[in-house]
Amino acid sequence: MKYLLLLLLITPAMWGQSTYDKAVEYFENEQFSKAKPLFQKHLEDNPNHLKSREYLGDIAGYAKDWDEAISHYEPLVESDPNNANYHFKTGGAMGMKALEISRIRALGYVGDIRKHFEAAAKLDPKHIEVRWALVEFYIQLPGIIGGSERKATRYANELLKISPVDGHLALGYVAEYSDRPDDAEKHYKNAINVGGSPHTYEKLTNLYEKNERPEEAIQTAAVSLEKHKRNSLNYQIGKIAAQYNLNSELGIDCLQAYIKNHSVRDGVPKDWAYYRLAQIYKNIGEKDKALQWINKALADRPDFKEAIEEKQHILSL
Repeated sequence: MKYLLLLLLITPAMWGQSTYDKAVEYFENEQFSKAKPLFQKHLEDNPNHLKSREYLGDIAGYAKDWDEAISHYEPLVESDPNNANYHFKTGGAMGMKALEISRIRALGYVGDIRKHFEAAAKLDPKHIEVRWALVEFYIQLPGIIGGSERKATRYANELLKISPVDGHLALGYVAEYSDRPDDAEKHYKNAINVGGSPHTYEKLTNLYEKNERPEEAIQTAAVSLEKHKRNSLNYQIGKIAAQYNLNSELGIDCLQAYIKNHSVRDGVPKDWAYYRLAQIYKNIGEKDKALQWINKALADRPDFKEAIEEKQHILSL
């Protein structure tokens, strides 16, 4: 009888733990539709289980359901106001909500977004993500409602102390947004020297493209390709070569390598590579090869608007 009573007492807890563990497993495997009802059941049985509520907020965030995400994150802040991550997630969800509504309505969120981000930064002096959020918040917000390059730079400099790579990227971002390309270039180069990740090269390459400096964009992307072997860089080099009619041989080689090694992880469909090859062959006056590649692009996607227009240009040669 004692054994039966003990079994009845411990079994619900064991079931609950099993439910939670399974939910976490689903979440980590990005099976959110399976994880959500299990977290909901666990939270129903354990109303004070903050981690289950946080997971539910994260799942809502993945689904871009910002109202539901906020409904989970705000109680977390109320339960533990000294948790930097809870403030960060609440501010982030509010920020994403503000981007989806009218500017007038979004103004109502500005104060709360600032409050939560700044609370997170104060509570955790080494919180990288919230400092990035504050850099973007202050540089993108119009000055009339609190935007400030000075404040954005302050948080970028805090990042510089915590993570030099992030700091230089943030300072480069502020400079680029403020139309100071020379300063942005300096910081992106510093980020490459300190870290050298694909992202650092990408930022510098994109800056050169944006400022009509295609030769330097290709050179930077080529160095990154040699170092990191990312197939997506083959497309980027080919695209620049096609758009600016330069280094055609390199552009053709890179685009053919991109097509040969293509996977969905590369981001850009192969029909765009066919389109860029057609552009390059058009640029160098090889009409037949240009038609061959543009027809290949259209065979893959008959309603490819840019390819349809490009074919007319090729036919007019």
